Amino acid sequence: MSKPDSCASHDSAVRPDRRAFLAALALPAAAAVHPGWLRAPGAAALRELAETPGTPQQIAQDEDYWAEVARAYTVDRSALNFNNGGVSPATRFAQESEREHVAHAHRMPSHHLWREQQPKVETVRARLAKAWDVSAEEIALTRNASEGLQILQFGLDLEAGDAVLTTTQDYPRMLNTFRQRERREKIRLLQVPPPQPEEAVEVLVARFEEVLRQDDRVRVILVSHVINLTGHVMPVRAIADMARGYGVRVMVDGAHSFAHLDFKLRDLGVDFYATSLHKWLSAPHGTGLLYVRQECIADVWPLMAAADTQREDIRKFEEIGTHPLGPKLGIAEALTFHLAIGHARKLERFLYLRDRWARRLTRHDRVHLNTSLAPGRASGVANMAIDGLEPGEIYNHLWTKHRILTTTIGHLECRGVRVSPHVYTTLPEIDRFCEVIEDLLRTS
Repeated sequence: MSKPDSCASHDSAVRPDRRAFLAALALPAAAAVHPGWLRAPGAAALRELAETPGTPQQIAQDEDYWAEVARAYTVDRSALNFNNGGVSPATRFAQESEREHVAHAHRMPSHHLWREQQPKVETVRARLAKAWDVSAEEIALTRNASEGLQILQFGLDLEAGDAVLTTTQDYPRMLNTFRQRERREKIRLLQVPPPQPEEAVEVLVARFEEVLRQDDRVRVILVSHVINLTGHVMPVRAIADMARGYGVRVMVDGAHSFAHLDFKLRDLGVDFYATSLHKWLSAPHGTGLLYVRQECIADVWPLMAAADTQREDIRKFEEIGTHPLGPKLGIAEALTFHLAIGHARKLERFLYLRDRWARRLTRHDRVHLNTSLAPGRASGVANMAIDGLEPGEIYNHLWTKHRILTTTIGHLECRGVRVSPHVYTTLPEIDRFCEVIEDLLRTS
């Protein structure tokens, strides 16, 4: 492959009347009997979210604010979902939008799908691109991060002997994708361990560069922006800057960074980025985004065939045949709600929730984190281990006895349970989780 082209609580008294806000945000009873009505948050409610004064750090600790945010979700409060890293609930507004668009399509499918709804997808594409500071001509709407990444993984031309470089903690499906190409096409998959919590993240840049110095057949680096196992944030920009000097392209698994970390896609400096929108954006399930730097679009084959005239068109990656457009159009409501909160405020809330449980529980000698709590080192996702207990035992105790959902991490480098609350999570729910773990420590 030739070298690519430059390829403390805030005072709520200063706010507008909260009763008016709650009334605007609440789901009207009429919507239950008139499903044709598409209910969205009123402009005043969204404006109050956006204009509430205070720094992101102050807003992160404002429970009135987040109680209002939580009203946008339809979650089951009889259980605690601390596995939002797997898949998150869509906002009430995104769900309603999806249902309305699907119902509308069924009234006259061939017309409504292709003549009315498909053009609206372009608006969603443009709004996502603007919010993350890239061109709409660099954004494809997919069904999830795996689909976006596999478009790249299967779509880049690699020859026998060419190598792909990644870490030992990247997502299993993505590793298996390259392993299939290993078996079938004789490419090589190279892996290095990512930094441990006590190591600087720049260690990964050095490890990657050492491989590039020794192996001139490396063509692509795959790196997770946030490692799904631990919540660690990887130095993506530094990796991209280093790799460019070796003519190596960088693709990013952004499943846990998009609408979670505060960043712009343009600032990452990477060639490719794929994510799921049904995690931290709270969009309808089965929605994703693929970013391909414009100069690189022609070099990637789509998973499903597209015409040669589409060679440089980002939409070639959406050629998957007839499919419902309701989920894609529902992204618009999720995006509107996300932007009303704001990237920075949302991230600070995630970190505040993480630190509330993690710092309390790590005061106990038996509790350890496979995640750093240092500023900038990790997201709102964290991995917890307890001496003397297997990850499965912790998971089973939490779920079967207390209906607290986490996820088991069995990776040899970071065994534990992953804990991932969301913006609808309350402090009493965080505290209940801590109490259950502390009781488990006393009795096990």
